[in-house]
Amino acid sequence: MLQNVIVKPQAVQQKLAFNTPEIDELFPGFTLGEFALIYGSASVTSLTALLCIRAQLPIQLGGLESNIIYIDCANTFTQDNIARLAQINHLNPITARKRIINFAAFTAYQLASLIIDKLEEKVKAYNAKLVVISDITNLFLNSTISREEAQKVYGQIIDYLISFAKKNQIIVLATQPNHENNIKNTALKEITQRRANTILSYYKTPYTAELNLEKHPTYILGTAEPPSENLTLTSFT
Repeated sequence: MLQNVIVKPQAVQQKLAFNTPEIDELFPGFTLGEFALIYGSASVTSLTALLCIRAQLPIQLGGLESNIIYIDCANTFTQDNIARLAQINHLNPITARKRIINFAAFTAYQLASLIIDKLEEKVKAYNAKLVVISDITNLFLNSTISREEAQKVYGQIIDYLISFAKKNQIIVLATQPNHENNIKNTALKEITQRRANTILSYYKTPYTAELNLEKHPTYILGTAEPPSENLTLTSFT
């Protein structure tokens, strides 16, 4: 006797991927509910610009089909870069730019208020599944803020972001370019690394590029060497 068996299609797990073989083999992508850190050379801001574009792509292409909240702590957002990356990924540059909702913070306390008091409202209003906080420690390096006060407020922000990402099932991605020989930044960096779910470091020179997976709950840690030439503009399509 034959029986009809109904096979339900498996849901596609949403991951935000770089979509380049050299990296994807090491790091298949960010998953919903995680707080992640990318630190290293100044080029980390180019990587997040790329992820802001890729997050708009369909799930089947390694995207999130989502708008993006971009919190800029160091004037890192460049529209020209976004336009180029949009064209490379076959998106309309004007539409892609509009889907990245940019907020600027100019003091550490303004950043704390924006994140703790207003971020949930913004995420729901814009239906965003990715939040990028660019150069997250920068505003705390001001000499008018004591080291103790900076660590206290910054720790509150990080704790909130970890809980927020999990509760709302979104990806929160912070970047931390190097601030050389800054003791306060080193202390804040340690707070971030201790609590983040995922940590990537990225270093780029004119001749080499290296992406290191330094912390993850399930992936095997290691190093990827993507093509260095024009990396963030052409190598991820």
